[in-house]
Amino acid sequence: MLEGKTIRFMRFRNHAAIFSGLLMLACVVSLAVNGLKYGLDFTGGTQMEVNFSSPPTLELVRQNLTTAGYPNHEVLFYGTDQDVLIRIQEVSGADTGEAATGETANAVMEILRNNSSGEIELKSSSFVGSQVGDEMKEQGVLGMLVSLGMITIFIALRFQFKFSVGAVLSLAHDSIVTLGFFSITQMDFDLTVMAAVLAMIGYSLNDTIVVADRIRENFRILRGCEPEEIIDIAVTQTLGRTLITSFTTLLVLLALFFFGGQAVYGFSIALIVGVVIGTYSSIYVAATVLMFMHISKEDMMPALKDKEALDAIP
Repeated sequence: MLEGKTIRFMRFRNHAAIFSGLLMLACVVSLAVNGLKYGLDFTGGTQMEVNFSSPPTLELVRQNLTTAGYPNHEVLFYGTDQDVLIRIQEVSGADTGEAATGETANAVMEILRNNSSGEIELKSSSFVGSQVGDEMKEQGVLGMLVSLGMITIFIALRFQFKFSVGAVLSLAHDSIVTLGFFSITQMDFDLTVMAAVLAMIGYSLNDTIVVADRIRENFRILRGCEPEEIIDIAVTQTLGRTLITSFTTLLVLLALFFFGGQAVYGFSIALIVGVVIGTYSSIYVAATVLMFMHISKEDMMPALKDKEALDAIP
């Protein structure tokens, strides 16, 4: 970006509004038709702790389970490279409880022993119910709604009501698109992904507030400029900060994605999508909403005191 050069972001606001609308429509339709593919945290299933005499290859274990008819599973090391945690997702319509868990554990152990030359010991097996996941799902949605409400109040008091509308619509846009991504791709949605969605709201909000603060300041100090130009100047001034923050955050998330393993795979994917779409929405959702609501210098001016109250001052 050249010094003193303003990028005309708002010139494309109508195109961006159409793109965002179509993107959200696709995500909402997918959520309504396909829903989310909930992981074991929400559906319940069997959890096993297995000890191998020699370090196993987790990818081979996953392939063996998939081939044997257990496609929905989680396999990861815990403690040492010889201790493996295996979680088998409950099959819809199948029997549940301790008896079914014992049968599943015995079947999985037989699969592992048939495909391994070393000793394998089942240290423990248990049934993981879906009740906790259901409660977390409800609490997560409730927490998201409460946070959006509190954000609306805070920004309305700290800035102006039109800014709060833009910020909340921006956060709703980011949340729906991220959830829609998991619905369209049918990737597992578990508690780590839910935590990533909530973390993404905080990240996106921070970026939106930085842009909003610069827009407010520019409205107060710039003279003879139209609202579109003022917003373009504000977004251009914060663009460097936005890109650097997003780039460095993505570097960390990409490291988690490639080297973090299965345990943080969904978490990293959700945040990568959230950071990318959050950077876009800070410009083309929050700021565009201000344009559609006809933000003006008068909105930035402090409220005038009542004339009688002023006359009463000695």
